[in-house]
Amino acid sequence: FVVPSAWRALMRGPGVPQTPSPHSHSCRYHNMLSKVCSGARVATTRRVRSTKTSSSTAAQRRCIATVFKSAEEAVADIKDGQTLLVGGFGVCGTPEHLISALKAKGTKNLTVVSNNCGLDDFGLGVLLHGRQVKRMVSSYVGENQEFARQYLSGELELELTPQGTLAEKCRAGGAGIPAFFTATGVGTYVEKGGWPIKYNADGSVAIKSEGREVRVINGRKYILEPAITGEYALVKAWKADTMGNLVFRYTARNFNPPMATAGKITIAEVEEIVPAGSLHPDEIHVPGIYVQRIVQAKPSKKIERLTLDLSDKTAAAAAAPAASAVPGKNKDQEKRERIAKRAAKEFSDGMFCNLGIGIPTLASNYIPKGMRIVLQSENGLLGMGPYPKPGKEDADLINAGKETVTTIPGSSIFSSSDSFAMIRGGHVALTILGAMEVSADGDLANWVIPGKMVKGPGGAIDLVASGSRVVVIMEHTAKGNKPKILPSCTLPLTGERVVDRIITELAVFDVDKKNGGLTLIEIAPDTTLEQVKEFTGCPFKVSPNLTKIDV
Repeated sequence: FVVPSAWRALMRGPGVPQTPSPHSHSCRYHNMLSKVCSGARVATTRRVRSTKTSSSTAAQRRCIATVFKSAEEAVADIKDGQTLLVGGFGVCGTPEHLISALKAKGTKNLTVVSNNCGLDDFGLGVLLHGRQVKRMVSSYVGENQEFARQYLSGELELELTPQGTLAEKCRAGGAGIPAFFTATGVGTYVEKGGWPIKYNADGSVAIKSEGREVRVINGRKYILEPAITGEYALVKAWKADTMGNLVFRYTARNFNPPMATAGKITIAEVEEIVPAGSLHPDEIHVPGIYVQRIVQAKPSKKIERLTLDLSDKTAAAAAAPAASAVPGKNKDQEKRERIAKRAAKEFSDGMFCNLGIGIPTLASNYIPKGMRIVLQSENGLLGMGPYPKPGKEDADLINAGKETVTTIPGSSIFSSSDSFAMIRGGHVALTILGAMEVSADGDLANWVIPGKMVKGPGGAIDLVASGSRVVVIMEHTAKGNKPKILPSCTLPLTGERVVDRIITELAVFDVDKKNGGLTLIEIAPDTTLEQVKEFTGCPFKVSPNLTKIDV
């Protein structure tokens, strides 16, 4: 027990310098706390490597954070085969220096829990190239070609987890909640199991996912999801004080807070370390009780998808040469614009909306004049603004498509777990997203072609399970005029009976999710009813009030 006078000394503050050294904690309160914490706070490689027992780990968890001289020292005791929780969304908010230190150290057979795996040459992608990861637990493969290749060739195990469920599993783990029920994934591979976690070299399945326990609560099906914890969490923050309190900047917050809480030992890579008391208590995003180690490092501020507002001709000319030359629209662009313009008619004034990647995002360009909607982005932004002008882009401010964006008056920023609480709780009124296939009953498939293309579900499974209105916008057919609207989906489902409306360049259908079946309510001016029937893979009714699509 610490005597009251010792607590008074602690409350007076450590009096550390503005730029603390790893020895700056060797002050009057460090000596006191080191006795309480069994000497676990000394920030040297030798002492860190001696941390072998669970009791020593527990001692570290209950101590004030230690400032380390380097990322290499901070990760020195991470062992082969351990589980790491890693923050970041795309390359935004990624603890790149801690990851690079693990790469150099050669730690292998790791299980890594992270929303995605960076790029081929950045972030967690460097560990993949070093064959240091045994299993990934992620929601999104995205554009990381090595990630997809290793999984499909049987070199890497992959647990694909809906993005919101992944965030909540980590949040629950950090809160001591062993499992929780959610509607996300009901009727999909998540509930049923059998999804390939690992392939054999010949393409057969070596390891399959397990199904979930199902329970009906208030007349609705839910599945039981176990929480996630790990031996270590690696997170990236903007600032930390010497007590371990963390502050994030813009959407670089994303998965970092839930990961920080769920690690037995949390290591924070930060841009700046300030003395205790420099941060106002109200501005702290992660309390220091969750953080055991801090290391200061200069971030690269890499941008995955630089997107700019080039509407101003002067700005366009000052941008990259390729951006200043805008080619004429082709037929595909005109088709996409037509779909996006019709989708914009789904908005109503004051609505909170989530727009998927691709054509759905274009719909925001056609919001009717005088109407205000608020766009929610899964990575933790409510009130998403337009693309930035050249020179105003910020690597810490992106949308769910990893594009650079801006904020608007009234915007708010939060963690990924809070973002999906909004979605899961039904607070987002409208979701507009794309699809590979939609069935006559409103089933949706939009994230994978087994054995060929694996993008991952991302947040789509969470979004369509929320109970909010779901509008699918897509081209009417695939390559070769193959129908995408079918009696039943042939691809793995994103959601079962979740789609309310389908909008294509040819037609608009309403979906009867309860009884099944489509009703054609609008048709393109240059399209005949016979053409719609020809390119639609299932029967449909025709509304007696059928109208022309007006864009």
